[in-house]
Amino acid sequence: MSTARPRAGCCGRSRITRVHGHPQETTLGGRPVTLYPIYHPAAALYTPAMLRTLEDGVPVCLTVTLLDGLVLARSAFHHSVNYRSVVVLGTAAPVEDPTAKREALEAIVEHVVPGRSGSVRGPNAKELRATTVLRLPLIEASAKIRSGPPLDDEEDYGLGCWAGEVPLRTIALAPVADPRLASAISPPPSVVGYRRPVARRR
Repeated sequence: MSTARPRAGCCGRSRITRVHGHPQETTLGGRPVTLYPIYHPAAALYTPAMLRTLEDGVPVCLTVTLLDGLVLARSAFHHSVNYRSVVVLGTAAPVEDPTAKREALEAIVEHVVPGRSGSVRGPNAKELRATTVLRLPLIEASAKIRSGPPLDDEEDYGLGCWAGEVPLRTIALAPVADPRLASAISPPPSVVGYRRPVARRR
């Protein structure tokens, strides 16, 4: 998707609805503007127009970031966050084979809750047709990690304010049953003992 950053004094409407790839120069209300490609989960993943564009084989950038903690420094300037981030560049291609689509969707479910696919109804033909699965080859990728305490200026280490890290974690709470669930059905072990996958740190 895109956003327009018009220069001062710009007004009017644009017929451009989306842009993909690199920033593009255009006009808005007779004024020069730059369109910047922006990833937005609700729009990019669920808009049919976006999916059709990806199916045509356009270059895409997939970014995943996990926030691990707040880094509180002795100066406001050096405050930061600890995180793990990966960027994948490539050309997305649709997965057309029904068997391959089923396997891909099952892999997603199994990654979230291992064993879940074996106890629920799988997607039917209508649901498969309504679901677009894209394959993104790992041809070019990069990872970036920040960890550890704040990095203050040497002269600030003697300041009398607290500095350090506030670790952040996403944890699973006790399961809450669907109000329409039959009372005789108990949550399976994969639900009761659910734990999010945690990457091992070296």
